[in-house]
Amino acid sequence: MSRTADHDFAHLSFAAARLGQIFARPKGLAALCVVTLAGLGWFYVALLVAGRGDVVGVINPVLRELCSPLQVASWTVTRITIVAVMWGAMTLAMMLPSAAPMIMTYAGIADTAARKSETIVSPFILAAGYTVVWFIFAFVAAIAQLVFAQVALLDGGVTSTDRLLSGAIFIGAGLYQFSAFKHACLMRCQHPFPFFFANWTTKPAGVFRLGLRQGLFCLGCCWAMMLVMFAVGVMNVAWMAGLAIVMTIEKMIPGRRFTTMIGIVLILTGAGIMATTSVGY
Repeated sequence: MSRTADHDFAHLSFAAARLGQIFARPKGLAALCVVTLAGLGWFYVALLVAGRGDVVGVINPVLRELCSPLQVASWTVTRITIVAVMWGAMTLAMMLPSAAPMIMTYAGIADTAARKSETIVSPFILAAGYTVVWFIFAFVAAIAQLVFAQVALLDGGVTSTDRLLSGAIFIGAGLYQFSAFKHACLMRCQHPFPFFFANWTTKPAGVFRLGLRQGLFCLGCCWAMMLVMFAVGVMNVAWMAGLAIVMTIEKMIPGRRFTTMIGIVLILTGAGIMATTSVGY
């Protein structure tokens, strides 16, 4: 989908002209992309939490299916799909805001190209590639949730029943904050401009691949913190919002200080959970 900044929309209807002007401004389109996709994720999560099945006809059956006991006999394609869609909504809600700096960086370069009347590709294509990576993660997380539920490690299929496991998840996520791989991926997320500038393309397939690669960097940066949801409750909206804010700030603040602080907090939280378990609370 290509537009140029100086395109003449006078021959179009008012509505079509306005739409053309939006697509000719990559930064505005990028902002619309982030808000729309993240908003859809939060909206779906809100429906699941509130149980407002009448808003979308399929939600009530989904909730009944999702909340029924997760056992081997219930490992159906429908069940796996439902849990995967739930995780997909969570990743949209949590990860798209943290991807905003990356998408806006791409849009800034595209905006410069548009002013030179060069061909540009919609930021939605970039976001689509990024989202594919996290949807694959969502599918893997859904399988993990069903496995954990099968072996009774998740209460009701959503919250850890083992405080030692919960503590270990927090400590593992905290230790990962100090790993070299984490920092290598985080650097790519914090400074996406060199990557886009070196790999710039005006082909939709190429931009989609850029989104895939940035999604992999983001996954390498954030997967451990996403697993914290198993410890606090897969549908815990407060933790979802909190982690989304933390991951967004982490990608916006250069350096390692904030990342180190979060790692310490996660480790101390995990240690605290394990300590309360050992004294019988």
